[in-house]
Amino acid sequence: MAAEQASLPDFERPPVVEVALSIQFEAIADLRAIQLGALWGEFRERYPRAEEQAPLEPVFEEFGLPAPMRPRIRLERIPPVPRCWFTTEDSTHLLQVQQDRIVHNWRRGEGSGVYPRYKVLRDVFRQEIDSFVGFLSREGLGELRPNQCEVTYINEIAADTPVQGHARLEKLLTVWRAEYSDGFLPEPSDVHTTARYSIPGDDGTPVGRLNVIAKAAYRADDNTPVVILELTARGKPVGDGIEGGFRFLDIGHEWVVRGFASITTPIMHSYWGRSDDH
Repeated sequence: MAAEQASLPDFERPPVVEVALSIQFEAIADLRAIQLGALWGEFRERYPRAEEQAPLEPVFEEFGLPAPMRPRIRLERIPPVPRCWFTTEDSTHLLQVQQDRIVHNWRRGEGSGVYPRYKVLRDVFRQEIDSFVGFLSREGLGELRPNQCEVTYINEIAADTPVQGHARLEKLLTVWRAEYSDGFLPEPSDVHTTARYSIPGDDGTPVGRLNVIAKAAYRADDNTPVVILELTARGKPVGDGIEGGFRFLDIGHEWVVRGFASITTPIMHSYWGRSDDH
């Protein structure tokens, strides 16, 4: 599947404020904090700032009956290896690396301009992974074996749009109906809703899911009420190695974009300047 498809829905003013491309892989035990510090040297020219965060837990999309819960027992005395953040000077791009995951985030900031589009971020992420793989090879740390991939788009819809606040999700989401069986309940003060959709492979067997979350929030800088619409496509690589991982990222991107267009209303499409034929 191509990295960018001209037939996908397109918006002149998309409300996206953050995009994350992620490849999770089998944990590389020898990739400790000291090696992550050396890895920063590979990216320091582009990412001059670094900090440590707690590592993310592994996440898998599973199908069929849920596996029985097993208690997690930690016997190791060695502190967990941190997740390293490498950021650009303006903080609009973030590269995250830990023992079992690498993530590239784009975050809209003041003066950061328009969303750079998926193909640009994909190409940058691929270059970063190639550099990471080269580092692992030179240091004799092992190979990168992807097991889950994610594409996340976070959209922020403010109250000055047709949504008009936290409660009027029928203006935003095609799947939300502001209808009641009687007149007892007032308008809700806020709404939080989730949905999950299976992503089929070529043979119809699910290869992942599209997870959609809509929730009320407030902007940190001015307390403006906003609705956060987050779409994450997560699943297993479609094929072997890094190429298989990027094939899922391309599929995931298509599902995020088409899913966003499908679950949002025509009135919002007009507001965002949808320009493709639909």
